[in-house]
Amino acid sequence: MAHEEVFAGPMSESIPSSITGFAHRRSRADSTVSFTYMQNGEGSPEWTEEDEAVTDHSDEELQDAEEANEFDSSSRSTSLEGRKYSGVSRVSIEDPLLRRYDSTRTDLSSSGRGGRSNQKIYIVTEDLTILVSGFVTSLAGYACYLALCILSCGLAYLLFRWLPRWRVRLVGEHKLLRDCSWVAVENQWGEFEVLELAKEQYGHSVSTVFGSAEKSRFTIMDDDDDPVMSSLRFLDYRYIRFCFHPLKDRFMVCGDWKDSSWSDVRSIRAGLDSDERSRREQVFGKNQIDIKQKSIAQLLVDEAFHPFYVFQICSLVLWSLDEYYYYAVCIFLISVVSITTTLLETRSTMKRLREISRFECDVPSAELVPGDVYEVSDPSLTQLPCDSLLLAGDCIVNERESVPVSKIPATSVSLRTLDLGSSTISAEAARHFLFSGTRIIRARRPQDGKDEEAVALAIVTRTGFNTTKGALVRSMLFPKPSGFKFYQDAFRYISVMAGVAGAGFIASFVNFVRLKLAWHLIVVRALDLITIVVPPALPATLTIGTNFALSRLKLKSIFCISPQRVNVGGKLDVVCFDKTGTLTDDGLDVLGVRVVNRPAMRFSDLLDQSSTLLPGAAYERDPTVDYSVHKAALYAMASCHSLRTVDGDLVGDPLDLKMFEFTDWAFEEGSQDPFSVRMDELPQDYSKVKAPAGLGFYLNGTGEAESNVAFQLSILKGFEFVSQLRRASVIARQAGSMDADVYVKGAPECMKAICKPESFPLDYEDLLDFYTHRGFRVIACATKQIPYDWAHLQRMERDEAESGLDFTGFIVFENKLKPATAATIEELSQAGIRQVMCTGDNILTAISVARESFLVDRTAHCFVARFAEGTPAVVRSDSLTDLVQAMHETLMPVSSGRASTIHFSRWMKGLSK
Repeated sequence: MAHEEVFAGPMSESIPSSITGFAHRRSRADSTVSFTYMQNGEGSPEWTEEDEAVTDHSDEELQDAEEANEFDSSSRSTSLEGRKYSGVSRVSIEDPLLRRYDSTRTDLSSSGRGGRSNQKIYIVTEDLTILVSGFVTSLAGYACYLALCILSCGLAYLLFRWLPRWRVRLVGEHKLLRDCSWVAVENQWGEFEVLELAKEQYGHSVSTVFGSAEKSRFTIMDDDDDPVMSSLRFLDYRYIRFCFHPLKDRFMVCGDWKDSSWSDVRSIRAGLDSDERSRREQVFGKNQIDIKQKSIAQLLVDEAFHPFYVFQICSLVLWSLDEYYYYAVCIFLISVVSITTTLLETRSTMKRLREISRFECDVPSAELVPGDVYEVSDPSLTQLPCDSLLLAGDCIVNERESVPVSKIPATSVSLRTLDLGSSTISAEAARHFLFSGTRIIRARRPQDGKDEEAVALAIVTRTGFNTTKGALVRSMLFPKPSGFKFYQDAFRYISVMAGVAGAGFIASFVNFVRLKLAWHLIVVRALDLITIVVPPALPATLTIGTNFALSRLKLKSIFCISPQRVNVGGKLDVVCFDKTGTLTDDGLDVLGVRVVNRPAMRFSDLLDQSSTLLPGAAYERDPTVDYSVHKAALYAMASCHSLRTVDGDLVGDPLDLKMFEFTDWAFEEGSQDPFSVRMDELPQDYSKVKAPAGLGFYLNGTGEAESNVAFQLSILKGFEFVSQLRRASVIARQAGSMDADVYVKGAPECMKAICKPESFPLDYEDLLDFYTHRGFRVIACATKQIPYDWAHLQRMERDEAESGLDFTGFIVFENKLKPATAATIEELSQAGIRQVMCTGDNILTAISVARESFLVDRTAHCFVARFAEGTPAVVRSDSLTDLVQAMHETLMPVSSGRASTIHFSRWMKGLSK
């Protein structure tokens, strides 16, 4: 189709332009849209959260929603288990032996039986619904289009450029998706694009692109089930590739493809042969995040042909005819400056995005395709080039902000259960998954001696824009529309002024005719009224103002890839902060340890050094104190962490690092990762923590002479920190001991569920409130002793290990405010912007930080509402000061929503009084 390309790069939402300020913005709440080319009487479907992943317009397919889901696991499976693609089949898709009808095809469409002309697709990863409609170019319609453009001296071209739906109606002819040459794509926000449908010679089976069908996965696949595709038809929408499935008669996403032969970790280490690699590169493209960039000429045309600038050009011509030369020149210069600054800002923005998204290394990463196997431990590879799954060895990456994350090799079970079509990677798969763009801190070959591989290996799972980094770049290029009242008011203003100008034009024209003025004077004077009422320099003026704002923001190292967001930023009235690392410093300092004194069952004084927590010499110890609890607290601090050694330095979570440094112990990382121990493994080289030399036997309390042999603990097994449980644990053992010990650290609130009630001191809640009220972070420790049985330890589940524990004490951390926090909060308060702190820490700690940073007035009363279970619900309000007594108020049951609201409002009014 010979038509103007509507889209050739990032949408206007993402780039600076004077026209984007007047682009119609639709709020998410009002995202109901009438699809222009929806057939079969659906008219105006409403998009709700209940929409399926893929919803086609045939009602007969609703029962097959699971199978029709573009992101269902059946779509993501590929060839048969262990099958090698030969690309050879006796049957071609164009000439089947028997006419077959797939249950997932739409047999009822606007074009009759046997196919569909449009398809509705929900893209899970983008939270986006699109409608794809097939067209071919109508010769009669295209001839009419050319005639209109020529006869109107280009005005029709401008009109169809501004209204692409009209152009498609005139030029396009509805066609089945399998026969169309171009498509019209419309999303739920009403954004409309026309895209060419690419077609390439292929000559391989359907399963090499889409995989084997779910119904054929456990049966023998014949040639009718897996015919040869002579050509590959696909379209790229917002850097997401959709390939046309000839059997299912629909476009399907290829980015979540998974080879069903990925069932055994060792068998896939061989990688792909050259023929298979070239085949997959044709389907998935190169492993590049290459952003298309418009040329200067394209940007200039897009800017100059916007309705406002066309109106401005007509105004300049009119003013020149009326000898308004000075005014015309001024407006012309303003427009030139506006367009020039917009083009420069656009080019620099796109250049920054391309630099951010591009990846280059000595390894030819652009040639990688899903299924390729590469060496992660290559010294020249410092950044992961694509989404991968670790097959052999181990590595540490900086996946989370400044917190190194350890990755362990995948097992055959985790490989088979990997779901690449999900919007997120599961927590279990994330332990083996290497995300594109993350920096490699350390990569090692297999250390256990059982694996014959000499290097660390990973298999490519997703490439290019299909990776997590590609999705992040896409979110910057195509942000979701956000409603902004300024744009709506601007359109209302222009519409009202245009109506006033139209009325004035008609009245002036009639009056001038009555006065029998010259016709050229009548036309000039009447049109001049329109140019005065509707200001032609308005978009240029707004663009210059926005660009000035951007230049001032750059001086403060604040960059914006979507300049119209500057206008939105000026209307902000709430700013939300995270606490740790944002309002407070990233690092934590150990203030000290408070352990349980037995049998008094009271907390000890604050022990601010490891030597005071557990004196090394017997004569330094208080004979009235039971140091077994002290030893348990020290051993927990030394062993219960996820630290690693990189080039002789410890890396890991800052809290774990500070806690371990407090002990003055040494860490020796072994070849066996305690958090990835499998039941079929034998005892190996475990990680160890060692006490300073000379303190070993005294730590055991034997009272023997000082020894130079350091006391050490071997970490046998561990359970990683889980945010839902809010705790982590390890199983450690002293060499030669017949027993092992479980050490747990976590939030104080979770300890009561896993510790023995009699192990808690009497002042547990009082001491916890004391520290949390003052902004300290408190971590609780617990332990228990179990018999050492290797086989039983490897089978032990987390629930068994973390139960029946003895509470040992609190580790108190000091988290200081950043120097600029209070000043920033004060500046926002003066600007009338409300501040909110979001944190998962203890509520009392959060209130203390809020008061210290002046987020909350230090003299104000703060109340913590606690809802007790039962009917009717009881709310207890605990005041944080001694000035206000606790209040109790009975609420109506939850089922009586209106009554509950009334009673709760009365309770809140009572608090305010």
